[in-house]
Amino acid sequence: MALPAVSLTLTPELRSKLEGWLSEDLGRGDLTAPALKGCSGHARWTAKAAGVFCGGVFVEPLLHALDPKARVQLLVSEGASVSVGQDLLELEGQASALAAVERTALNLAMRLSGVATATAGLVDQLRGSSVRLADTRKTTPGLRVLEKYAVRCGRGVNHRCGLDDAAMLKENHLAWAGGMAAAVAAVRTSAPWPAQVIVEAETADQAAEAIRAGANGVLLDEFSPAQLQDLVPRLRLLAEQRAEGPVVLEASGVDPAQLHAYAATGIDLISTSAPVTRSSWLDISMRFEPTKPA
Repeated sequence: MALPAVSLTLTPELRSKLEGWLSEDLGRGDLTAPALKGCSGHARWTAKAAGVFCGGVFVEPLLHALDPKARVQLLVSEGASVSVGQDLLELEGQASALAAVERTALNLAMRLSGVATATAGLVDQLRGSSVRLADTRKTTPGLRVLEKYAVRCGRGVNHRCGLDDAAMLKENHLAWAGGMAAAVAAVRTSAPWPAQVIVEAETADQAAEAIRAGANGVLLDEFSPAQLQDLVPRLRLLAEQRAEGPVVLEASGVDPAQLHAYAATGIDLISTSAPVTRSSWLDISMRFEPTKPA
């Protein structure tokens, strides 16, 4: 069955970032460019490891910054599984532009493909359940939008992209605000109506208190599967008795090797930073064919 397409809007801000990263590598100009003057070239990306491909959509804007007439043909879709030796995309244009864009484009795609590959590996552990795998705000500064895009390419879902997406009340918030009820009420009073309120609970009592206070979601932090097996049904029953309706129960601080056990507890969501913080780059090579006079 075909996977749903994953898309990302190339906003002016994102295009500016891409050009900035290219400029970082170019500096005052590629000193090898004179050797390639007047030549056109053809290049091909090939996977040197199996995984999930992500980042091909950024190659064309990077290349067009140096050669607006260059051509990029994607041979696989974003989020597609690829095998060793599989061709991923083809490029054609000024040889000097192809050589200059190589490292920036490859670095970006290898990093994002690594995140997508790690995400897919964890999602596979949840197969057969309705539990979704979500990312966190533990992302590389400047790369959040792209790393979260890579998580979607790996069939994960995005948690908050920023502090303005939803209110997540943690231990310090509760202490400074004077307790659970006061913290939730303060956020409810000032936040826009559609905003969700999530409470991070470190104990079963905190989780129950969060539900009574009207939280939309409870993040159960560092609970074992055995603890959740007992706690989740009790929290569901408690949520049924309140006027605010259902609550989303999320497990965090989990051992990635135990995802199947967590999924069996009846939670809705597992959030983890592992795909971003623990993933390796997916090795991709760029091979050039002999150049010819333009």
